[in-house]
Amino acid sequence: MADSPSSGSTDSSQQVEKGWGALKQHVLANKINAGLWATRVFTILFTIGYLIPVFGNSYNAYYKVLMSAAATSALRLHQRVPVVRLNMQFIEDLLMEDSCHYLLYSIIFLYVSPVTMVLVPVLLFAILHAASYSLALLDTLGQNSCWPARLMISLVEYQSSNILRLCGLCEIMILPLTIILVFSGRAGLLTPFVYYQFFKMRLSSRRNHFTRNTFHELRNALSSLSMRPSMPGVVRWLINVLLKITQQITPNPVPQ
Repeated sequence: MADSPSSGSTDSSQQVEKGWGALKQHVLANKINAGLWATRVFTILFTIGYLIPVFGNSYNAYYKVLMSAAATSALRLHQRVPVVRLNMQFIEDLLMEDSCHYLLYSIIFLYVSPVTMVLVPVLLFAILHAASYSLALLDTLGQNSCWPARLMISLVEYQSSNILRLCGLCEIMILPLTIILVFSGRAGLLTPFVYYQFFKMRLSSRRNHFTRNTFHELRNALSSLSMRPSMPGVVRWLINVLLKITQQITPNPVPQ
């Protein structure tokens, strides 16, 4: 005898309740990871609010992006370095963490007038990491749940290398941008110097080599450009000066 429609709907509702129960247990068992996911989602939402100011003030949304990014970095830093030690080794370990770099990044630009490019790296990192953990959350609801969201997550993960390369490129381009911001009165005099320290830490990152690789690729491209016979002498001289300046911050090979 065939099952009645009411029994089929009952089974479906039981599966949904079971899935949400598993999701709740997962979140309670992984509170820090769930908190990281939430702050990254807020970063994405606030960025949308800044770019499309429909539900509020875009100026406020800009700084909310940086504050949520700072919260993400602080949580991640606590996760990576949970034990505080009062010695220089602890400080060195702290400064080697990518989350420490981006905590500093967020603090730097909290005191600078809104610049859209500044939000690009934090937005891309938020999208990349939120998508990765969203897949784990969807798995608790069921292997075949929310297939449109799974498709979007797959697209993000497929483009992960390009996303990280774009983040590295933005970090490089923001360095000269901070100098322009000082002359335009939109940033303080210390901003380029503090950002320079952030940029040096990014070049020495042990976990993310994309900024370092992109930096080398740009230097090689400029070097090849300067050696072209058709290149004007003044432009060649400017490129060579730029290459000499950037040579000073080019890091030694970093162990992965």
